[in-house]
Amino acid sequence: MHPADYDPLSDHPGSAAGHCVGPVLRAQAGGARAGQDAIACEQAVALEYNGIAHAALLASPLHIEELALGFSFTEGIIESADELRDVAVHATAEGLVAQVQIPAARLHALKLRHRNLAGRTGCGLCGVESLAQVRRDLPPLPVPAQPWTGRALERALGELRRRQPLHNLTGATHAAAWADAQGGLAYLYEDVGRHNALDKLIGRLLREPVERGRGFVVVSSRASFEMVQKTHAAGIGALVAVSAPTSLAVRLADEARMMLAGFARENRYTIYTHPEHLSLDGTAS
Repeated sequence: MHPADYDPLSDHPGSAAGHCVGPVLRAQAGGARAGQDAIACEQAVALEYNGIAHAALLASPLHIEELALGFSFTEGIIESADELRDVAVHATAEGLVAQVQIPAARLHALKLRHRNLAGRTGCGLCGVESLAQVRRDLPPLPVPAQPWTGRALERALGELRRRQPLHNLTGATHAAAWADAQGGLAYLYEDVGRHNALDKLIGRLLREPVERGRGFVVVSSRASFEMVQKTHAAGIGALVAVSAPTSLAVRLADEARMMLAGFARENRYTIYTHPEHLSLDGTAS
């Protein structure tokens, strides 16, 4: 499938669960009128590992298997996609429960970490018990065989803006996409939480026969340090964010030999770390 033809919702039954329609009153100077509006769905998603509750997230109720895989991998619970044996998703009165099966050795390591997350939308650290758990070692990634080009970044950013069906309907979701070396968006996921969108994307990439390091990630949000950590965990050497980076994100990206760009639009962006990984070829100012 050509990237331009890819619909991130089309291959998942029940994609309408990403939004609902509710009554609203639209008011402006001079009057008001009743109407309807599309509202992004947000649900609690509990992650259980071998029957033991571990994390509770607030997320869009879509692509939960990808979320479980991506979260498990980027949080260091598993080291490869093969270690996620099964994911069974069940609906309850309180939300969704993802029952994840992992090897006994991984569960033992998870118990030793004694980490109990209680996530909120846009929060990637809630429940972390020590500063040592906040930041993991980020060994430098290999230098890309060829620099990414300004044209590739601009193409990816243009496609990102156009290909966010949930955001276009609701205005309430973030997107994370993986672009190939030419800037075509091969995969894109949306969620009410920016971390969730990135985890869903990474979960998909772990199942696909792609060389992740030959592409880059573009996100519609700011670039916080945990977004850098998750991108690094997937072996992807560049993160391009529509909004601003944080100081710790810049520091970590620099140490990890990742290119980090912020304030990115189709024809402009700011490179914060490792600009040598980008060939502008006269396309950005």
